[in-house]
Amino acid sequence: MFRVCDAAILNKIDLLPYWGYDKGEAVRILLSNQSEPMKRIEDVTLLYEISKTLNEHLDLKKSLYKVLDTLSISINMIRGTITLLNPLTNEITIEVAHGISRTAVERVKYKLGEGITGKVIQTGHAVTIPKISQEPHFLNRTEARRGKLDQEISFICVPIKKGNQVIGALSVDHQYDESYSLKNGEKLLSVIAIMIARHVINLETIHLEKEQLREENRRLRSELETKYSFTNMIGSSSRMREVFQMISQVSKSNATVLIRGESGTGKELVASSVHYNSLRAKSPFVKVNCAALPVNLIESELFGHEKGAFTGAIKQKLGKFEMANKGTVFLDEIGAVGLDVQVRLLRILQEREFERVGGHQTIKVDVRVITATNKNLEMAIEEGTFRGDLYYRLNVFPIYLPPLRERKTDILLLANYFLEKYNKENVKDIRRFSTSAIDMLMNYHWPGNVRELENCIERAVLLCDAGVVHGYHLPPTLQTGTESGTLPAMSLEEAVANLEKEMVIDALKNTRGNVTLAAQLVKITIRKFAYKSRQYGIDYRNYR
Repeated sequence: MFRVCDAAILNKIDLLPYWGYDKGEAVRILLSNQSEPMKRIEDVTLLYEISKTLNEHLDLKKSLYKVLDTLSISINMIRGTITLLNPLTNEITIEVAHGISRTAVERVKYKLGEGITGKVIQTGHAVTIPKISQEPHFLNRTEARRGKLDQEISFICVPIKKGNQVIGALSVDHQYDESYSLKNGEKLLSVIAIMIARHVINLETIHLEKEQLREENRRLRSELETKYSFTNMIGSSSRMREVFQMISQVSKSNATVLIRGESGTGKELVASSVHYNSLRAKSPFVKVNCAALPVNLIESELFGHEKGAFTGAIKQKLGKFEMANKGTVFLDEIGAVGLDVQVRLLRILQEREFERVGGHQTIKVDVRVITATNKNLEMAIEEGTFRGDLYYRLNVFPIYLPPLRERKTDILLLANYFLEKYNKENVKDIRRFSTSAIDMLMNYHWPGNVRELENCIERAVLLCDAGVVHGYHLPPTLQTGTESGTLPAMSLEEAVANLEKEMVIDALKNTRGNVTLAAQLVKITIRKFAYKSRQYGIDYRNYR
């Protein structure tokens, strides 16, 4: 059973913040000495101070220097060193030192097993020397003790271990004192060595995680730059080639861009392409959907607010423009912004400065502004819902994205791209669209543009269990012409004829024009297959 002073020590130990270290080992070492209870309380206080020192800094050398300074004050340490082992060269160098010249620290090196320090690191066992003048193996390589041997010195050196691996040593010079228990000093330094080892491990973990995050950031940025390169945007129509040319022209400038087009045409993709192909590509790209923000919060989101600016503003918040400093801010659906916010946006565009909501300090930012809208801004100006001066500031370099119905030649390219994308996502092997499916895709008017097309293809991939997407895999709006207003109504005979024609063509495609195999595929005779081919004007040689 512990005495009262032992309980006091344990209570203080429980307050120490460093108990990621081996608490049980520290307690065992400290309480193993059953004498000098007040001395043990002082030791715990010392450990507490060292733990605070180690937790204050992420810089290894800075924290270790402070540990030695604390030891110098607390235990009257004359000199002290923390040495670390280079596992590649087996060379031991002084990482930090107290009471030793900088020249000696930089000059002195030990081999593994050389001198007292080398042996401690090699064996992993602590060494205590009562009088260094009587120890022949003591090298005094730092020459810090030359001419001072009349002042007898005690030397304690303990290993610093990471698991079972010795990574360094902590050594201390103490003026020889018969009343000072070197055994207790060794135990105390052993606990400190445990703390230093844990600190080294923690810092290594932090630095490794930071490097992993930096590498992940570099990889993601590279992927973004590749993904949003306008050369990777899908489209071969003349209208889209014009868009690509405009992106190429405006990207390298700082001009304000206004992207116009119907919903679902890919305005955000164009904005991303402009940013990631610009000189600001390595800086933040902040997106704001103005239509999705409540009217009473949009000002706070864009410009930030000070603590107490309004009910619920419990702390200061940075706005999107502040977050996008040195980069680009993309304001989607700019036509949904109210007149009061438009005034502040105008100032941002003209002066590149603003104040947070509830604040008085003027904040300057360096941002490029890209906006997008599907509204008719000219009509909004006439109706008085959009400021004309803001419109002219935004409309420096307009890019118009055509709707999908005006770029019919891109429909099949996009459909094949989405087919490949959702094939991978759903682990399927769907290779193409049937003729009827292609006709439906080409004849539909696509009011939802590219977004609607992508949703249609995703649905078709989920429904299709074969290697070909057929017309019946597509949504009902594409299958029924009368609903979409794009396909004429047809009779039963015409529908049957279209189905037969499609099956004959698909069979010839799959067999590369081999009539015999094609007939077997649709389960009819060769004579009947040839008759159907002639009936629908299909030449098998076109599929070889």
